[in-house]
Amino acid sequence: MTDAISLIRAKRDGQRLADDDIKWLFEAYARHEVADEQMSALLMAIYFRGLDGAELRTWTAAMIASGDRLDLSSVGRPTVDKHSTGGVGDKVSLILAPLVAACGAAVPQLSGRGLGHTGGTLDKLESIPGFRAGLTPDETLAVLASVGCVICAAGSGLAPADRRLYALRDVTATVESIPLIASSIMSKKIAEGTSALVLDVKVGSGAFMTSYERARELAETMVALGEEHGVRTRALLTRMDVPLGRAVGNAVEVEESVLALQGHGPGDLMEVTLALARQMLALAGLAGDKAGDPAAAIADGRALAAYRAMVRAQGGDPDAPLPQAAHTQVLAAPASGWLTSLDALAVGIAAWRLGAGRARKEDDVSASAGIICLAKPGEAVQAGQPLLELRADEPERFGPALAALEGAVAVSDQGPPPALSPVISEVGPA
Repeated sequence: MTDAISLIRAKRDGQRLADDDIKWLFEAYARHEVADEQMSALLMAIYFRGLDGAELRTWTAAMIASGDRLDLSSVGRPTVDKHSTGGVGDKVSLILAPLVAACGAAVPQLSGRGLGHTGGTLDKLESIPGFRAGLTPDETLAVLASVGCVICAAGSGLAPADRRLYALRDVTATVESIPLIASSIMSKKIAEGTSALVLDVKVGSGAFMTSYERARELAETMVALGEEHGVRTRALLTRMDVPLGRAVGNAVEVEESVLALQGHGPGDLMEVTLALARQMLALAGLAGDKAGDPAAAIADGRALAAYRAMVRAQGGDPDAPLPQAAHTQVLAAPASGWLTSLDALAVGIAAWRLGAGRARKEDDVSASAGIICLAKPGEAVQAGQPLLELRADEPERFGPALAALEGAVAVSDQGPPPALSPVISEVGPA
């Protein structure tokens, strides 16, 4: 007879878990017959010992089976979604979902909130007056069918085991395990019912994966899981050493997203967005003609129209003024020359301290707080020139934010650094 202690001991000692044992574990955990402290012990054993491919496939399937699966067959368009592992200034979803919808696909984007130095898509959209992120499954399907895209919170019925496991990982220092990250992300994405998925795996100081090797391992693991569960899956590895775009925060990132949809987005932001869009449209079978050209959909206004329709369908007013911070302060260039670095992690922590992020899931965030990058690496600057504009609702937040930015900026007189594409590489099925 299977019991939790035997499974903990087996994984602790480096043995693999049988499929039936994993299925029993999740069923017993749902019935509260396996205690949280026992599951925590098993998660720590997995952190050190890992899960092989077969174990991970069964583990992920059990997480999916713990709840509901959305049926998107009534939508009437090919379905494709995107997931980012999180970064600083990463507002890509706000642009990408309506852009890909404007090209003929349906994008069921179930998103999350920010924690720590990485921003949350839902926090950004909720800075729009009236916008509702909490939709019922029927509302989600209705918006998807009428507009072609929806960005909302995952309902409590999708992979509920993941919610409980993530809470345990968060307080037991087991978040960084690649099998546990992969199963957490992919169980929710598979349960949402999409036919295809493109992953944006961030690499660098502002990402959860700071090394290329670990980021690629995570990408390959998630692509394999998606394919094994019948979801056509690809991944792009993209840089996150520098904030993406120029805005970091909530309302400020919405503003930049609208500018991008109007054809005025920063080059790095648009390169990542268009690369992901092309991957998504290829997986959805919509690439190759003008209707499936994302650059054309921005140029002719279709993408912006889809964004405005999505915001309205979710209760928001796309014409309403966005919240503005009461106080601003600038960080100036320490010398003249070329800006060679702007550390994404430091900027993300500073924005968090200004009020744009949260330390705990239950914390509130400021819609108006954030940072505008007035200069980016590769640009010439003059001593005393404003590099960053900090925005906050309370002036006492500037001191801690500026402290986080100490050492984040480097200026050199040796000429501009070489330009690096933000898109590093592509990962497909093995």
